[in-house]
Amino acid sequence: MPPELTFLLFLLLRMAIAAAFVVTASIITERSGPVIGALVATLPISAGPSYVFLALDHDAAFIAQGALASLPVNAATIFLGLTYVVLAQRRNLIVSCGAAIAVWIALASIIRQFDWSLTAGLAANLIAFGICIPLLARYRQVKMPLVTLRWYDIPFRAALVATLVAIVVSTSGWVGPRVSGIIALYPIVFTSMMVILHPRIGGPPTAAVIANSAWGLLGFGMAIAVMHVAVVQLGSPVGLTLALATCVTWNLTLWRRGRRKAAH
Repeated sequence: MPPELTFLLFLLLRMAIAAAFVVTASIITERSGPVIGALVATLPISAGPSYVFLALDHDAAFIAQGALASLPVNAATIFLGLTYVVLAQRRNLIVSCGAAIAVWIALASIIRQFDWSLTAGLAANLIAFGICIPLLARYRQVKMPLVTLRWYDIPFRAALVATLVAIVVSTSGWVGPRVSGIIALYPIVFTSMMVILHPRIGGPPTAAVIANSAWGLLGFGMAIAVMHVAVVQLGSPVGLTLALATCVTWNLTLWRRGRRKAAH
């Protein structure tokens, strides 16, 4: 089989696997309400498959360097969320989502100019989340209308994630670990939630889902730091597994804490 055809078939397989993953997560999110949905949305639904497939093509050093670039980008994502949440209270989808994406692109472009250390990346996350979480708190409690899935919602999300995986995998060899790490963390899930939910249920309820995602996104940043350290010491498979375990454990802890507060 020609090498080009082999690459294309494997790329399509990877895209299909990523799409299946996001379809499953999307169904859970839509049926569970804003709080649980936000916790599911901050699991590595898009970045996870991207990094798994990068690990199949590159060594642990590449993955570790990509993680260093991804860590400050996680801080950019919370500013994307804050921008959307504030604007969505009164503005339409195009203005709210467009401005949020523009903020993310601007911050990611700045991040790309620097060589990040683990300490600097963690500091960027602590500062960003220290600013954004208190500002987002007032937007978390909104009465949620019933969300009815349409036939194209899940295929749309699956296509977005599959496209992201295709871009990361096919370009990683020539753009290097830093740019690959930035692209892998583009917030596909947040963007798709904005695009699908905002026209249907309105800005404030959609913003409530994003606002509830802040603490989960903080845990996602910690998972990236764990991945960076672990892949160097233990190899890519163990490092990626530990990163996923960090995300799941953090979000389960948030869920249990929320249930205890609700019980009291």
